[in-house]
Amino acid sequence: MMQSIAANGYPIVFSENGYEYLNDIIEKNKYSTIFILSDTNTNEYCLPRFLPLLATNKTIEIIEIESGETEKNITTCVEIWSILTELGGDRKSLLINVGGGVITDIGGFVASTFKRGIDFIHIPTTLLAMVDASVGGKNGVDLGSLKNQIGVINVPKLVLIDTDYLSTLPQNEMRSGLAEMLKHGLIADADYWTKFKVLNGIDFADFDSLIYRSIEIKNEIVMQDPTENGIRMALNFGHTLGHAIESYFLENENKKTLLHGEAIAVGMILESYISWQKKLLSAAEYIEIKNTINAVFETIVFEENDLKPILELLIHDKKNEYGKIQFVLLDGIGNIKIDQEVENELIIKSFADYKS
Repeated sequence: MMQSIAANGYPIVFSENGYEYLNDIIEKNKYSTIFILSDTNTNEYCLPRFLPLLATNKTIEIIEIESGETEKNITTCVEIWSILTELGGDRKSLLINVGGGVITDIGGFVASTFKRGIDFIHIPTTLLAMVDASVGGKNGVDLGSLKNQIGVINVPKLVLIDTDYLSTLPQNEMRSGLAEMLKHGLIADADYWTKFKVLNGIDFADFDSLIYRSIEIKNEIVMQDPTENGIRMALNFGHTLGHAIESYFLENENKKTLLHGEAIAVGMILESYISWQKKLLSAAEYIEIKNTINAVFETIVFEENDLKPILELLIHDKKNEYGKIQFVLLDGIGNIKIDQEVENELIIKSFADYKS
């Protein structure tokens, strides 16, 4: 039985006793209506498991959107707000977000702004959403292809982690979530990172405890700095270049759209190279990181003319201040330095090394 984790004003609960907790919250708060936000995938694969576990005689309305990052925009929000209104949503309604990172991000944002804020609960169904997106209170949408530019930091009533949902997840989506788990080890827990160095040696029966520790690491960092004025920036390791790559591949029709974790995996290798060049990591640590990540993720091909637009996208990174691009770099495995400035030549060198 996994112990629940106390987050910043809400609990993160696990599987069996998690559903009791959920039903308890619904009972106590006397919600007028319960809305469930899902996408085409979770509607088919996850709601059949979830709905029978929901013990309530309240009206339940299901709102389904298309799946995928391209839906994570304000147009989708307007559609959901309109549906909530048409179906009689009010201040006492509850929104339960059942899905991956897109659903928890958009659902949290929609709930935080509808009627100036209604309660919401996250039921993450992908590995990425479990270990990252659903924890920490960040909600929001993309602006065009620029990631997470519009949003709020606002916490759910509850996050319920049930790893049984992962049984229907495709392999590439599992890998995508693994990237954030690897990141948690690199930035905060060298022993945890070591467990991933031999991925073929991972006992997947023991995978729940790895997920649990990953959530714990993220939560410990968020608790110290909920609004991201300092140490929470550690969680952006791999994301400064990773998000720029993700956005570039998203908006470019000649490129295959990358999953979040696939882009972050590249970003972590590039930013580890930069950390090494700035004498924060040893050559051996850099090689270990590069080999470990490359053993899980396939190498992404970058052409010469991809680099300039990727560098231009860095300007929109949310960590930037006064027009300067701020990186989070590794200070040895398990430690980080925030607010590091990196010159373009070094970024270009990191791409050259990634290819080699």
